[in-house]
Amino acid sequence: MKVDGSSDLLGESGKLIEGLPEDYRYSPPAKVAIGEEREREREGDEELFVPPLNFAMVDNGIFRSGFPDSANFTFLQSLSLRSILYLCPEPYPEANSDFLKDNGVQLFQFGIEMCKEPFVNIPEETIREALKVLLDVRNHPILIHCKRGKHRTGCLVGCLRKLQRWCLTSIFDEYQRFAAAKARVSDQRFMELFDISSLKNLPSSFPCSSRKVNVHAQ
Repeated sequence: MKVDGSSDLLGESGKLIEGLPEDYRYSPPAKVAIGEEREREREGDEELFVPPLNFAMVDNGIFRSGFPDSANFTFLQSLSLRSILYLCPEPYPEANSDFLKDNGVQLFQFGIEMCKEPFVNIPEETIREALKVLLDVRNHPILIHCKRGKHRTGCLVGCLRKLQRWCLTSIFDEYQRFAAAKARVSDQRFMELFDISSLKNLPSSFPCSSRKVNVHAQ
């Protein structure tokens, strides 16, 4: 039997299927209209908690990520943030500023210029001041972020790890996990040489925050 000029309709055994009516016509599975499919995706997205790029928990009450956008706001609300520590020099976007205002989140900005090797210049004093904000539990829960959550954020977290007495191998492993192929020797050199002596009197371990935090990221 031929079906609309196609090859013979075969069963699993490779034989022609018997008993089909002569006027049988093959109909391919119906496809969902693209518009309907996208509408369902939008409806589903409203129920999802979408973390920012490179999001992770650093310690009790401390998180890190890339630059959050409006798709991440619902997720950020679930963290009950008190503060955001922003490491880029550019002004904070209006939509993000409105989100902070609506949710009572304080913004701390420490602008570090983004440079490519071999011209990387990480200001040690800026990192030191940012660490003081980060170590103050009154600012927790707090989210650290730059643009991609790799270099500037990675350096700040790496310096925090020095205060927490992590060995350099572990500090570099964590940095490389987020920076991946973009890992920079200059960043790792900065963390290695960073002087923590003036910060030793500050707490470097943190109790669980009194605010309820519900982290949905895996």
